[in-house]
Amino acid sequence: MITPIDFVGSPVPSLGVEWEFALTDKRTGDLSNSAAALFELVGDRFPLLASDQHAGRNGKVHKELLRNTVELVTGICRNTGEAVADLSETLGAVRELTDELGIDLYGAGTHPFAEWSTQLLTEGHRYAELIERTQWWGRQMLIWGVHVHVGIDRRDKVLPILDSLLNYYPHLLALSASSPMWSGQDTSYASNRAMMFQQLPTAGLPFQFTRWDEFEKFVSDQKTTGIIDHTNEIRWDIRPSPHLGTIEVRVCDGATNIDELSALVALIHCLVVDLSRRLDAGEELPTMPPWLVQENKWRAARYGLDAIVICNRELDERLVTDDLAALLKRLEPIADSLDCGAELAGISRIVDRGASYQRQRAVFARTGSMREVVASVVAEL
Repeated sequence: MITPIDFVGSPVPSLGVEWEFALTDKRTGDLSNSAAALFELVGDRFPLLASDQHAGRNGKVHKELLRNTVELVTGICRNTGEAVADLSETLGAVRELTDELGIDLYGAGTHPFAEWSTQLLTEGHRYAELIERTQWWGRQMLIWGVHVHVGIDRRDKVLPILDSLLNYYPHLLALSASSPMWSGQDTSYASNRAMMFQQLPTAGLPFQFTRWDEFEKFVSDQKTTGIIDHTNEIRWDIRPSPHLGTIEVRVCDGATNIDELSALVALIHCLVVDLSRRLDAGEELPTMPPWLVQENKWRAARYGLDAIVICNRELDERLVTDDLAALLKRLEPIADSLDCGAELAGISRIVDRGASYQRQRAVFARTGSMREVVASVVAEL
C-alpha cells in the first residue's frame, strides 16, 4: 500500500538557507575534526543557537556527517536580506568560538589537499548506517554546499517547478563552483563536488515526475526495498521537502563569502517565484529531457562560467554567462517584488571578477601552494 505524502504548503514564498562549512586548522590549513568541541562551546555560550533534541529545538548550528563540518541554518525568512542577516548573526557568534579553538571556517565546495582517511565520523546511528552502506564513496564525501528552501503554496505546483528549475541547473552550478582541487591536485573541473556527491545512492539529479502520486510511488518503493527510511534521505540536487512546504535547491557548491551567497540565494528565490507565478497565470512551464539536463550538469561542473549550455528542447546553445545576462534582465521585476534587487545584482559581480574556482586557481598559479589556496578562501569570509 502506498502511503500518501502530505505537502504542507506555504502561503507565501518563504525562504530558508543552510550554509555548510569545513573546519580548518589555523596553522596547517588542513581539515580539523573539531566539530564536537565547537558544538560544546556553542551550547555553553549561545545555547539558543545549539540543537537540542530533548528540548525539541533544531537550533541554527547543526552537526553533519563528518566532524570536520558545521552547518549554519536560518529560520523562516521573507527575503534574501532577512536570510543573510540571520546567517550573518549566527556566523559572527560561531567565529568568536572558532578563534578560541584555533580553527577557521572554510566555505568552498571541497578542500584542496585534505585526505579522507584521516577524517572522523560524527557519532550517531544515521551517520554510521550511511557509511556502512556506502563505504569508500561515503568516506570520500569531503564536500560542502549551500541549500536554499523556497516555500510553495500548493502541492500541484511542486513537480512542475522542480522540473523547470532543472533548466537553470548549469547557471547555478557555474556561478557557485568552488571545488576545482581534490587530494592535492587540480581536477580540471570547476565543481568536483557535483561529480563526487552524485556517487551516493539517492543523490544526484532528481527523477522528473509529472504527477504527485508518481513521487509517492517512488518513495514507497524506496522505503519498501530499504533504500531509505525517511524522505529526507532522498538527496537529490533539487528535491521537494513536503514537511516544510518547500522546494529545496541543493545545486550550489559552498559559498566563500557573504556577497556571493546573497546573490545565489536571491537568484534561486527569484527563479522559483517566477515559475510559481507563471503557473498561476496558466502557463505550461518549459522543461528539458533528462539527457539534456544531465549533459548541462556535466558541462557546468567541467567548465564553470565557460560552459556552453543547452537552453531548450530545440537544442539551442549559448554561453552560460550570456544566458545569465538575459535571465537577470527578465527577473528584475520579480527581484523588485521580493525586495532583493541589490542582492541579485551580485550575480553580475561574480561573472565580472570570476567564480571561486577561478580565484582559487589564480592563487595557486601565483603561489604554487595549496595552503595559500585555503588561506585565500578563509580570508574571503
